[in-house]
Amino acid sequence: MRHCCVIGGSGFIGSHIVEKLTLRKKQITVIGRNALPSRKLPESVHYVPGDYGKKNFLMDVLRGVDEVIQLAYASVPKTSFENPLSDIRYNLPATVTLFEVAGRLGIDKLVLVSSGGTVYGNATKIPILEEHPTNPISPYGITKLATEKYALMFNELEALPIVCVRPSNAYGDGQRPFVHQGFVATAMASILQQKKITVFGEPGTIRDYIHVSDVANGIIAALDHGIPGAFYNIGSGVGRSNQDVLAEIFPLADAVGLQPSIKTAPPRPFDVPVNVLDSTKLFKETGWKPLISFPEGINKTWQWFYEIAGGTPGKRRLPGI
Repeated sequence: MRHCCVIGGSGFIGSHIVEKLTLRKKQITVIGRNALPSRKLPESVHYVPGDYGKKNFLMDVLRGVDEVIQLAYASVPKTSFENPLSDIRYNLPATVTLFEVAGRLGIDKLVLVSSGGTVYGNATKIPILEEHPTNPISPYGITKLATEKYALMFNELEALPIVCVRPSNAYGDGQRPFVHQGFVATAMASILQQKKITVFGEPGTIRDYIHVSDVANGIIAALDHGIPGAFYNIGSGVGRSNQDVLAEIFPLADAVGLQPSIKTAPPRPFDVPVNVLDSTKLFKETGWKPLISFPEGINKTWQWFYEIAGGTPGKRRLPGI
């Protein structure tokens, strides 16, 4: 039985990865920052709380592990813009420490989950290929790119088999709203709590929205079949503005008697106007492709939010609130 360690495995994307890996009869260890996992994990999963930036801690946990998926990250684009030094301090050293330990222990495969939404910066051509120039305009994207460069260095000089994946904008059940990341979750939660939905600019930014289940499958495909030293986009290849997303959500809200309200705010400097990914490379090399259409994914996500909310509109309890 292969032993896989998922760092950040109780997070939004990580919890979906862990659930899929357990169905494949893998032994799973999850490393998380909190004393208890932030999301419910399968009973067979071994959860270890701790700081993955501590070398001795990692040496103990990763001994006997065959594969590692690194998803942990301590900031989002907005918070990185507010405090660039913290974005570097809490993310880059820990990831480099992981590479050092993984190389020393002879890990068979390590997947670094980067960010397709930020490392490229302002796109010169849509959809974006992996060979597109990387000129991020947020500290978050710059630090993500730096971790990729370290990954390439360890792959080249230490023969550490690292694969880098760049997912686009994941959405789906389990995503927390109001954390400055995840427009779909925040829009749905705003509707359920009768708050205004903020859209930055008109018609808002254009993003490549992909259901979290498809993102999880893409990361696992890269783990199984990705070539060490390679980069893979994980996206739908379709761009949708904030207004396009809301047009898909509003009929669902209207069907249960909820009237959404929008507030338009000025564009934010760290938001690129358009980001849409080309995932042909991942498809050709692993056979992965997205399986959940956008309307289906939005409907599933809305049902999840609506069912867990309970209570009356305006007094609904939602995850992360």
